[in-house]
Amino acid sequence: MTNSEHSAQATQLQVSSLHYHRHSRMLDVTFSEGSVVTFSAEFLRVFSPSAEVRGHGKPKLVSNKKQVGISKLQPVGHYAVKLVFDDGHDSGIYSWPYLHQLAQQQSNLWQNYLQQLANANANREALIPVSVRR
Repeated sequence: MTNSEHSAQATQLQVSSLHYHRHSRMLDVTFSEGSVVTFSAEFLRVFSPSAEVRGHGKPKLVSNKKQVGISKLQPVGHYAVKLVFDDGHDSGIYSWPYLHQLAQQQSNLWQNYLQQLANANANREALIPVSVRR
């Protein structure tokens, strides 16, 4: 498949369903061709497409989000979903092509993120330990 064919396929790709598992903080994304990809809420928060995170050409390193969850999924037309996180972040709109891109690059993105955290002497853990009793 050529790059242009791959690009055309990615832009036509739709998300057919989203399922969030509150307990595990994992989001299942089912694409129209049948593939299912699972993202942690932490991964989606760290790779938010918002200007706050992506910056203007220089992405911000987001740390201390291991315990973050998704409090709301809001459809945006037929092309995206807005994720509202329980840390208050709510400005990222995840288009279907962006979710597909994250799915294709998830492993490499995550490894690079962990390396960036290590280089910055930062970590994934919350600044203040929080526990929820049920």
